[in-house]
Amino acid sequence: MISQDYDVYAVDELLRKIRIKESQLKIAQESNLLYTSQALNHQILELRRQLSEAEDPEIKALMSLWED
Repeated sequence: MISQDYDVYAVDELLRKIRIKESQLKIAQESNLLYTSQALNHQILELRRQLSEAEDPEIKALMSLWED
């Protein structure tokens, strides 16, 4: 159960980081900061890759509820 709690915490932390990076990306795009936008896009892709690795079927079910 502790590992499940850790997994949920880790996924939640990755989601928080992704939301922050997406907000930063929006600001960079609005400010026409090309290189910053590219770097943020790369960071978001890396975080999403980590998220997909961290997910298991139970986490995916929780994520679908969270997105609704």
